[in-house]
Amino acid sequence: MTTSISTATVVGIQARPVTVSCTVRPGLPDFTISGLPEQAVRETRVRVRSAVRHTGLPFPDGKVTVTFDPPVAGGRSEFDLPIALAVLGIHVDPQRFVVGELSLTGQVRGVCGISCLHDLNTTLVVPADNAGEVAELALPAQDLGQVVACLKGEQAWPDIPTEQHAAPLYPLDWSDVRGHEQAKRALEVAAAGGHNVLLCGTPGTGKTMLARRLPTILPPMLPEEEREVRQVLSVAGLLPNNTHRLHARPFRAPHHTASAAALVGGGSISRPGEVSLAHHGVLFLDELAEFPRHVLESALPAVARGEVKVTRARQTAVFPAKALLVAACNPCPCGYFGITEGRRGCECSPTARQRYYERMAPAKGAFDIQVRLPVQSALTLGQSQPGEDSATVRARIVAARGILDQWLDPASTALERVARTIAALAGSYAVLPEHRAEAATLTDILLAE
Repeated sequence: MTTSISTATVVGIQARPVTVSCTVRPGLPDFTISGLPEQAVRETRVRVRSAVRHTGLPFPDGKVTVTFDPPVAGGRSEFDLPIALAVLGIHVDPQRFVVGELSLTGQVRGVCGISCLHDLNTTLVVPADNAGEVAELALPAQDLGQVVACLKGEQAWPDIPTEQHAAPLYPLDWSDVRGHEQAKRALEVAAAGGHNVLLCGTPGTGKTMLARRLPTILPPMLPEEEREVRQVLSVAGLLPNNTHRLHARPFRAPHHTASAAALVGGGSISRPGEVSLAHHGVLFLDELAEFPRHVLESALPAVARGEVKVTRARQTAVFPAKALLVAACNPCPCGYFGITEGRRGCECSPTARQRYYERMAPAKGAFDIQVRLPVQSALTLGQSQPGEDSATVRARIVAARGILDQWLDPASTALERVARTIAALAGSYAVLPEHRAEAATLTDILLAE
């Protein structure tokens, strides 16, 4: 007896069809799986055999051989359910793909990457916890016994779990920020034109506060952008169960102790790193000078390219990484260079300051906009009025992007790129002297080429 089941593997965010075939022949009891790594084979055999027996279904006697076409790289658990169905000889329509991990008791557990299977455009038998990711295509699987009964026509497939409503779109708002008009203007320009930004200021001036509110003024995600973000989060295992829609753009802020692999991705089964988890959102690198040089040399080119390639012996995974990069740094190692009011001055030597800037050398040329944040007194903050809210600024940015999308003139320098965006924010299709003058105040401050 030979039974074949259609399933899929995910490499990067691309779903690839895989066929699981099982042959049962007379002989001494044996359960062999080929086409998976050795460690995965041992674990899969235990889970599948236990799940079948716990469900009360007979595990075949004789030589049971399972093969994969094509072979699969990396340890995988999402093939448990199709393997179990193939072992049991259950017929499944070849156009229906089956994916799911089994517990020892036969429950079907959620797996990563289900959103990517949407591109297969066929009926999918997937874990109930993941069904919301591909709602219009999904048949939710709760346990092995239920799946067998549904495939035999003995019972109907259950309904897809209702969507879990998340927290408000953005708990933060642009109007939370008092003062810092130049920095707010710089981030508005960055959001409109997709310019990377470097914020420089003493500790406590509000660099992180501003960066965390940047996603709130970015335009709403387009359907294609949302689909890509869902796929990246799904592969990473970070997409909430039964979430049918995403609305908020990502914001990722990795610590400066994060490894290069954590930022760009990797692992035995390739998983996206922080630069990909920020896809179509904001990647915030606080304390830029504290990131090791090799980490910056890995992450920054990936952001510039808009994608990450993770190469392993048997596969190459490609993850998108189109993120708006925002970084923050101090003006010197102690953080108080140029500050004399109300506190002690900077005690760093010129040599120490130079070494500090040299640690950020890999970031030269990465930022179109660079802005210093002044220290604001409590009196100044108390007298400041709330500024525009996120919705107001976002509407202006959406209008500016409409103009930028029609712009045909290439801009070769950071100054020209920023000036063009400032013109679009003013509703102008022509770059005027005042636009270039404002752009000059936002570029070439710290890390000039």
